[in-house]
Amino acid sequence: MGILVLIGRILFVILFLGSAVGHLTKTRTMAGYAASKGVPAATAATAASGLLLLAGALSVVLGVWADLGALLLAVFLVPTALIMHRFWQETDPQARQLEMIHFQKDIALAGACLMLLAFFSYVGHDLGLTLTGPLFRIE
Repeated sequence: MGILVLIGRILFVILFLGSAVGHLTKTRTMAGYAASKGVPAATAATAASGLLLLAGALSVVLGVWADLGALLLAVFLVPTALIMHRFWQETDPQARQLEMIHFQKDIALAGACLMLLAFFSYVGHDLGLTLTGPLFRIE
């Protein structure tokens, strides 16, 4: 089971690692987009969210308190969906559809992160192929 979960962790975090790199290397560009969506202190928020993504993704993939890493990713995803992808405010049908897709993707990934949090916390040290056990213990 350990190798299958490791492969799953690697595949899962590819999206988040790529996004973290973008947040941290293209901060001005991404901050401009965030500012257009009404995010206050967009440059600082973009850099901080990049660090949050990086910490969460590395935690999950390396298995260092992977449960905490999954929680960090969920903490990023839910506000991002609600702030950045407000499809209900779009009047253009195509823009509305695109924002709805992004909103639903973020919410679905947040759900997956919460399931991983529960899974990693429940399985604990029996998961294998991790550097540490979970930070939380869900019974």
